Amino acid sequence: MSIWIHFLVFFLTFFMMEFMAWFTHKYVMHGFLWHLHADHHKKDHDSWFERNDTFFIFYAVVSISFFLLWRYEIFALGLAIGLGIFAYGLTYFLVHDIFIHQRFKLFRNANNMYAKAVRRAHKMHHKHTGKEDGECFGMLIVPWKYFKK
Repeated sequence: MSIWIHFLVFFLTFFMMEFMAWFTHKYVMHGFLWHLHADHHKKDHDSWFERNDTFFIFYAVVSISFFLLWRYEIFALGLAIGLGIFAYGLTYFLVHDIFIHQRFKLFRNANNMYAKAVRRAHKMHHKHTGKEDGECFGMLIVPWKYFKK
């Protein structure tokens, strides 16, 4: 199989994860698993960790499963898919947890147009403290209106 197929699958997987993150955030985190996500909207704890942090485990297991499918020669594209999921997870951690929420004090001075739009959209998401009436469930793809301010 061509190396270009693997690169294509990696990038497609990475970009599809933005949709998966949006879907999971809107219908799972703000749905039947709200009890795990609620502490991310209302700081009702003193710990650095949040119940919300458990969501990364699901996608980590999916990513590792694809690595194993590739490793044991069950699915040739498993490595590309596993790496695509991992790369999106790493990007999500860097953008959401570090850049937006400043869980580590890094990337504080990023003030380009895209960075500002990401912050605005996420701020609008967090203005809703309940599970209903939310907006801006994605992370990397930001509605155009947040670029215009």
